[in-house]
Amino acid sequence: NIMIKYTYEELTKILEDHKLWLNDNNTGKRADLSNADLRYANLGYAKLDGAKLQGANLSIATLSDAELKGADLRGANLKGAYMESVWLDGADLSDADLRDADLYEASIRDVNLSGAKMRGTKLIGADLEGAIFKENNNE
Repeated sequence: NIMIKYTYEELTKILEDHKLWLNDNNTGKRADLSNADLRYANLGYAKLDGAKLQGANLSIATLSDAELKGADLRGANLKGAYMESVWLDGADLSDADLRDADLYEASIRDVNLSGAKMRGTKLIGADLEGAIFKENNNE
C-alpha cells in the first residue's frame, strides 16, 4: 500500500468537513484517511467518530482525548501512539498494531481487537467492556 501524505492545511480541511458531517450527514464529508501517513501527527481532541483510517500509519501520533467511536482502524499502525483518554467505543482495530501504545484510561468498549498486535500496550484504567480479542497472536 502506498502511504498518502497530507499537508497541514489538507488535514485540517478533512477534519473540519468530518466535524460538519457528524452534525449533519448532508453537509461536510466523512473523513477518509485510509493509508494516510500520519506519523507523529497531533490529533489530540480530534472528532473522528466513524472516520475511515484503515491501514493508516499513526505510529507515535498523539490521539489523547480524540473521539474515534465506530472508526475503521483495521490494519492501522498505532505503534507507540499516545492515546490517553481516547474514545474508541465500537471501533474496528482488527489486525492493528498497538504495540507500546499508551491507552491510559481509554474507552475501548465493544472494540474489535481480533489479530491486533498488543505487546507492550499500556491499558491502565482502560474500559475494555465487550472488547473482542479473538485470534490474538500476542505479538
